[in-house]
Amino acid sequence: MAHTFTVRTGAFDSGTALPDKYTCEGENVSPPFTLDHVPDAAKTLAIIVDDPDAPRKTFVHWVLFNVPASATDLPENLDIEADLPPGDALEGVNDFGDMGYGGPCPPPGADHHYQFRFYALDTPLDVAQGATKKQVTQAMDGHVLAEAEVVGTYRR
Repeated sequence: MAHTFTVRTGAFDSGTALPDKYTCEGENVSPPFTLDHVPDAAKTLAIIVDDPDAPRKTFVHWVLFNVPASATDLPENLDIEADLPPGDALEGVNDFGDMGYGGPCPPPGADHHYQFRFYALDTPLDVAQGATKKQVTQAMDGHVLAEAEVVGTYRR
């Protein structure tokens, strides 16, 4: 069973509305995050952002993996080439069909919950750039040391 570490962001409080800046109605950039108490044994981090309230299926907004465990301050509008050690972090494909962060863009109506899940892993994942959430989560099986989560809501 994985333990919990903590993640925080100055962009919004967990359980509250995401500012437009981080959505398709704003700049569509990823929020900044700070991770605390990442286990010493962690080698890499993975981040998966999805919306379980989407109409047909859980909609994937971001798949990021093989982030060095030492990268505990992730800037706003994260650029894996510029903001992380070269050649380490990889991004998977989101359900918009793109690689990288795709901000909330739900149909008008009810609040949607966006789960920003962080995983501390004991190894780099042996999956390629452009992997799906399913491929990444399968590769993570048995390697998760700890988990953290921040949830933002959004309604159009």
